[in-house]
Amino acid sequence: MNRSIKKVAILGSGVMGSRIACHFAGIGLPVLLLDMVAPSATNSTLAAARNQLVNEALQSAIKSNPSPVFTKAAIGKIKTGNFDDNMQDIAGCDWIIEVVVERLDIKQMIYEKVEHYRKPGTIISSNTSGIPIHLMAEGRSEDFKKHFCGTHFFNPPRYLRLLEIIPTPFTDQSVIDFLMHYGDLFLGKTTVLCKDTPAFIANRIGVFSIMSIFHIMDQQKLSIDEIDALTGPIIGRPKSATFRTADVVGIDTLVKVAKGVAENCPQDEAKTIFNIPTWLEQLLNNKWLGDKTGQGFFKKIKSATGKEIQTLNLITMEYGARVKPKFASIETAKPIEDLKQRIKILSAAQDKAGIFYRAFHHSLFSYISFRIPEISNELYRVDDAMMAGFGWEIGAFESWDTLGVAATVAAMKTGGYAVAPWVEEMLTAGASCFYKVEAGKKMYYDPASKSYKVIPGGESFLILKNHSDQLIWKNSACKMVDIGDGVAGFEWSTKMNSIGGEVLEGLNKAIGIAEEKYKGLVIANEGPNFSAGANVGMIFMLAIEQEYDELDMAIRMFQNSMMRLRYSSIPVVTAPHGLTLGGGCEMNLHADKICAAAETYIGLVELGVGLIPGGGGSKEFALRASDELHEDEPETNTLKKRFFSIATAKVATSAQESFELGIMRPGKDEVVMNISRRIAVAKKSVLTIHEQGYLLPTIRKDIKVLGKSGLGAMFAGINQMWRGGYATDHDALVARKLAYVLCGGDLSDQTMVSEQYLLDLEREAFLSLCGEKKTLERIQSVLKNGRPIRN
Repeated sequence: MNRSIKKVAILGSGVMGSRIACHFAGIGLPVLLLDMVAPSATNSTLAAARNQLVNEALQSAIKSNPSPVFTKAAIGKIKTGNFDDNMQDIAGCDWIIEVVVERLDIKQMIYEKVEHYRKPGTIISSNTSGIPIHLMAEGRSEDFKKHFCGTHFFNPPRYLRLLEIIPTPFTDQSVIDFLMHYGDLFLGKTTVLCKDTPAFIANRIGVFSIMSIFHIMDQQKLSIDEIDALTGPIIGRPKSATFRTADVVGIDTLVKVAKGVAENCPQDEAKTIFNIPTWLEQLLNNKWLGDKTGQGFFKKIKSATGKEIQTLNLITMEYGARVKPKFASIETAKPIEDLKQRIKILSAAQDKAGIFYRAFHHSLFSYISFRIPEISNELYRVDDAMMAGFGWEIGAFESWDTLGVAATVAAMKTGGYAVAPWVEEMLTAGASCFYKVEAGKKMYYDPASKSYKVIPGGESFLILKNHSDQLIWKNSACKMVDIGDGVAGFEWSTKMNSIGGEVLEGLNKAIGIAEEKYKGLVIANEGPNFSAGANVGMIFMLAIEQEYDELDMAIRMFQNSMMRLRYSSIPVVTAPHGLTLGGGCEMNLHADKICAAAETYIGLVELGVGLIPGGGGSKEFALRASDELHEDEPETNTLKKRFFSIATAKVATSAQESFELGIMRPGKDEVVMNISRRIAVAKKSVLTIHEQGYLLPTIRKDIKVLGKSGLGAMFAGINQMWRGGYATDHDALVARKLAYVLCGGDLSDQTMVSEQYLLDLEREAFLSLCGEKKTLERIQSVLKNGRPIRN
């Protein structure tokens, strides 16, 4: 069957249902969102009254932060209704997702109605996280059973990438294959095939990990603040670490999953870990359930200095000021960018942190070894689930590889931790790791066949580190690798992936080599973000020492590098993701094509630190404004849009929104829903552009600037913002500098100018602002506190 999804029905509009509806609308699909008739309107004939429940739930989702949709326009694709009046409308849907309360009897009642209206062949799935999928299929028709399975989204659905697919013995294989592919390609998910076991994969391992940490904490007498310092970004976990995560998820939810595993997995060798500590039961009794009740492990209070977050003392059960823990090993590891190196150092440490990490890893490694093949036949699915569902930067089996499987197994045995027999068989057979890379393909160890197998679908997920053996060139900050088919890849690794002299040197070198030997170049990286922008530390140092010649040279180098990128003789395609700010944005503005992950937060933010875009960003916005001028629209309107985008340091909250800001170009640039596909899509784009016959662009000398007529309008707007108190004196000064560049200076009339003319204006304005005390104060604040001051 050549299946496609043209419309989706979501049954249940609670926290998950409304947000799943928003995510489908965000990718462009019409969505039917249904829920019960509002209890107060059972006798009413008014649709607004009967749909009050679903409409209020949707509005609550829309108002939530961060936004559940990529653009506000997507909300218009959601149509609401209720189970009594609108269930017949599911006949026009291709996928029906049930997201009602976690009660089997209620779900079965909904399925009875669904059976009555769904057209044969329609996919029907449940978002349950706790009820066995096969139980929900009982009593249903053969066609229903063939097209039914579990599809477990994680909250919030837009941001957490995991989608667990849980078939029953009756589910047709074609439905499983379709959902695995559709979730990946169209929803941007890491789709993980799970067995129908309690808590599936991610919650089974994730909740075990949390409960294990609770028990280790009690044994080692560590505090909440200490645990969150140990289990956060320092080891590749989210900032919310352990206890903040529990507060966000809901302490009652955590306990429910833990108790569910303990009750439903009598053969689990570690089931005692799921026993609830006394202090955790006390939180439940006190109804201190986390964010949903206003307090849990943490509590936000008002203090003399504003809002303060206090931490719960689990011995006294009283809240107190947070204490920043100090561990010598963590201080040693912090400066190390490479996560695997950090994990090695921390796990070998002899202080309290090292003792904790060894206990934590040994407990986790023991548990995951026994879950194969119980919850999954393939070990890579466990790692995929934890990275996509719990935000781990590195999976559990890959962490085990990092620490050395054989050495860790020996240490685990000494410490009394058991290891599943298949791990020892693997080591005895001479296989020393769970993963390896051969010919650019990542392989995993398969215990059933006692051999390594290629992770399927890898051809769609191009991972630069898997091509490290195809190194072309590198310096201490960046490297260039051959990614196959005559295409080269360029990446860099600096703090926040900032762009400094070494990165620019590498970029120019990479373009030069690609022009000689390759069809084109892909610019991407695999850190958490594409780039936080230019190296402001270097700018601050040169400015504070008044090394203006050096500063001028640095800005010229950045500008020249961006122009080199734009006017190379081969296609250059960027694949940004995450934060893509300032200089990172400017790099993308000069590429032949952008293949951006949907979750790309891109913008020219230099105004926030008292500067203007100085790497060609201001020039590029003036150029694009010139190209967008229309006879039927005042010329200053187009320029104003560009001006305010920079002047307000606006950052797109998604790649889709960046089209509205004029950063990505309709019909030319592309949004890639699955972040893991973006580099492969960029490579394909390079080859397509090359095959179509790439022509070296001509340097522009036909950019229309407005001169004094534009400046007058810009200055009036700036003055209005200043008088209204929306802009400080320094904001207004910087904004006037920006307006001057975008208008081409104070030319007496509209004039055609060149790119170089605008670059010179841009550089001069940037340099002059580097001499301003208030700009330096803002930059210093960013370097010291991570955010600019408003002065």
